[in-house]
Amino acid sequence: MAEMNNNSSSNFIYNLINEDLQEGKYADGIHTRFPPEPNGYLHIGHAKSICLNFGIAKDYDGLCNLRFDDTNPIKEDIEYINSIQEDVKWLGFSWDKRMFFTSDYFEQLYDFAVRLIKDGKAYVCDLTADQIREYRGTLTEPGKESPYRNRSIEENLLLFTQMREGKFADGEKVLRVKIDMSSPNITMRDPVIYRISHTTHHRTGDTWCIYPMYDFAHPLSDAIEGITHSICTLEFEEHRPFYDWLLENCGFDKYTRPKQIEFARLNITNTVMSKRKLRQLVENHIVSGWDDPRMPTISGFRRLGYTPESIRHFCREIGVAKSNSLVDIAMLEHCVREDLNKVATRVMAVLKPLKVTITNYPKDKCEYFLAQDLPTDNACHYIPFSREIYIEQDDFMEEAPKKFFRLKPGGEVRLKYAYIIKCEEVIKDVAGNVIELKCTYDPTSHKGGATANRKIKGTLHWVSVPHALNAEVRLYDYLLNETEEASDKDFLERINPHSLEILNNCKVEPSLYYAAQGSKYQFLRTGYFCVDKDSEPGKLIFNRTVGLRDSWTKICQKK
Repeated sequence: MAEMNNNSSSNFIYNLINEDLQEGKYADGIHTRFPPEPNGYLHIGHAKSICLNFGIAKDYDGLCNLRFDDTNPIKEDIEYINSIQEDVKWLGFSWDKRMFFTSDYFEQLYDFAVRLIKDGKAYVCDLTADQIREYRGTLTEPGKESPYRNRSIEENLLLFTQMREGKFADGEKVLRVKIDMSSPNITMRDPVIYRISHTTHHRTGDTWCIYPMYDFAHPLSDAIEGITHSICTLEFEEHRPFYDWLLENCGFDKYTRPKQIEFARLNITNTVMSKRKLRQLVENHIVSGWDDPRMPTISGFRRLGYTPESIRHFCREIGVAKSNSLVDIAMLEHCVREDLNKVATRVMAVLKPLKVTITNYPKDKCEYFLAQDLPTDNACHYIPFSREIYIEQDDFMEEAPKKFFRLKPGGEVRLKYAYIIKCEEVIKDVAGNVIELKCTYDPTSHKGGATANRKIKGTLHWVSVPHALNAEVRLYDYLLNETEEASDKDFLERINPHSLEILNNCKVEPSLYYAAQGSKYQFLRTGYFCVDKDSEPGKLIFNRTVGLRDSWTKICQKK
């Protein structure tokens, strides 16, 4: 087996794999896996793991399995299984026909447990969960042995059989392995490998009432599937000795069995990265669901308008490290902008409309101007122009400072793709609010006209009033006011109350009437937007994906 493709980015995991290959290990090829628990939706941290595991398999011409760790039926649901498959596919990866479930191996895992009992290395324990924690000791004090640790092999086999047969209540007994209660690694102090749970499983029904613990099921499932490298996040580093102990004591050869390698999990500023906390946001109705565009879930980012290419790019850029760190969310947004800049069609949209009447433009006249779809190709579409148009409220200032190059009384601006206009009169309501501008236009200032090249510092986007479509625009901001690590306060106290602003009176150009759900656009001078899944013709809904400003580029330039 050759080393990785030279076009791929090297990191310490690749170096370790290369060392294994140079030593003649794993001659049948590299085999990784992505093993999610189906108890919630995947988030951006999982995306990093997906890209890493499937990426390693691709770079080494190997294989990558999708395996659901479905060992806790209390929290699992088929909804999560379906969403995980959709997310992995959307990110651009395929497991082919290698989708497995830990429940596929329940009988084999049970047999391994029986083998450990017969070898005198596992025992049934009657201590409660609280008592087990108490007996386990601390980082500075050794644990003490369970009073049930020296039960005979025959008694343990009988009790474990009765556990399977459902003769005990939940929590009444557990199966533990017999290692070392004085080990400096608390994980090795007789960990629990089976517990009782009279819960219907989404795949096996009521066949089982005992379920294996993750630390027991995971390494054995890896070995059963022929996984060569089990890539885990850093919190599993202290579990690696048990991973190796279990495979050795269940008879797997150390030269061919899986090797666990840990890497730093992804942490991003202003972002909740805990599945438990994300579930809390959903269950407390702080967000509309797992795919709320403020959620860092893959489905949330998809609905917000992120592209799979941008997420894969982000995962490549941040790399793989051995120590935890905090990534600025501006870097993720930079990757999104870079991709959307290449694929998002440019259109006219006015979020906070201000009416402009061009008094010297014929009342019944309508012109159509060519507007460029993308700056990188020749594709165009037509946009209508008429006597009445909308511009942004923020593009007019009655008492403007010297360097305000947008519209002001007596000032001129160029309308994108159209004419130069001059503000002649300001119309206000009884409260003194500006409700309309009266302007004149220079009819020779369009492309090819006598004054087309006249220098005007300000250029505005606009939408024709009689042709404008109504739209709802949702402006999303960060869900947290500060980084998750910045405070010990309950994270719910740091929820940004202004994380969503809904604008109901927006005006967009008529080409967007049949805009398909998920379509990406750049609203000129405003930002990148995506058509929401609830949008339909006559009820257009857009989500702001990201603004035009790229703070990450500025941060890098300063460095």
